[in-house]
Amino acid sequence: MAVSTDKLLNGPPIAPQAIGKNIPIVELVEHYFQAYNSARLSEACRLFSEKILEDDVTVGMSLTGALTPAGLGASCIIPLIKAGFVDWIVSTGANLYHDAHFAIGGTLHQGTPNVDDRVLRRAGVIRIYDVLFDYEVLLSTDAFFRKILEEQEFQRTMGTAEFHYICGKYLAAREKALGLGEVSLLAAAYRYKVPVYTSSPGDSSIGMNVAAMQLQGYSCILDVSRDVNETAAIVYGAKKTGGKSAVVIFGGGSPKNFLLQTEPQIQEVLGLKEKGHDFFLQVTDARPDTGGLSGATPSEAVSWGKVDPAKLPDSVVVYTDVTIAMPIMTSYALAKRSRRRRKKLYQRRTELYESLQNAYIKRKKR
Repeated sequence: MAVSTDKLLNGPPIAPQAIGKNIPIVELVEHYFQAYNSARLSEACRLFSEKILEDDVTVGMSLTGALTPAGLGASCIIPLIKAGFVDWIVSTGANLYHDAHFAIGGTLHQGTPNVDDRVLRRAGVIRIYDVLFDYEVLLSTDAFFRKILEEQEFQRTMGTAEFHYICGKYLAAREKALGLGEVSLLAAAYRYKVPVYTSSPGDSSIGMNVAAMQLQGYSCILDVSRDVNETAAIVYGAKKTGGKSAVVIFGGGSPKNFLLQTEPQIQEVLGLKEKGHDFFLQVTDARPDTGGLSGATPSEAVSWGKVDPAKLPDSVVVYTDVTIAMPIMTSYALAKRSRRRRKKLYQRRTELYESLQNAYIKRKKR
């Protein structure tokens, strides 16, 4: 079928202009990111600001890779939470553990990857690529978690959202006592009632400390099945009331899949009628042909029911470093959009869970 030249060449002309001094991020994104992954980043900024941040959209965000040690928790994620731009989060446990360093007064330093790690080991210095910090930062953070895990409120089975909410309460108190301001995303999530999940709770130093406390007779148990159903309930609740669901994926791995599997859980496993997420935005440096994207480019995700095929145009994948893209996207969104009413989904977890459970039981009885 022939396509007219006018339709093929209907994009804005590439019009090179000299970049001036002190150019705002919005102008840079809209007028200078014109091709390749800069153009995809421009599309991502617009999709996030113009469609995903509408009031009727529930925004889930996944965080993978060492983002909090690079300072992105305080610089980007907390401002997004405060603005009501993030409604629920799935993160690696490592990001949440390193996030805690800042709240208890630990210091991380800019460094270089070009250093002899044998020298660092002898000096008691930890390296995350070009981020350097004293080994004592780890030990003090471990001690903090072990201390709070002695509290009675942890001595039961709970999902990771509830676990992180309680941890966030203690981190927020520590922030305040030290006069640090808002530096911990877990503390911010506690204050603004944003549920934070981790898909592999044993795969981090937080999980390691939970395990150590069990050896001492303490009884904090993290219920991953609760997390699977709770996250599915958030998406189901958003869609069945006429709203939309968006996934904003920074990196890949287990948190990305956990965020996306909410729709197969609803459709495939529970057998409830649904079509998939409405918006898909991912920033990654992985490749689909090596399996690094975990089988989840937007078009491939359609085959799993993760993304509504009718909404496939509302999807963008930016192949770049998250530490580059996230600050640009955050700055752009804060400049272009007013604050949204916060959904405070942490407070609605039980209600949403029971709604999903009732719908599933009703279907099974048919």
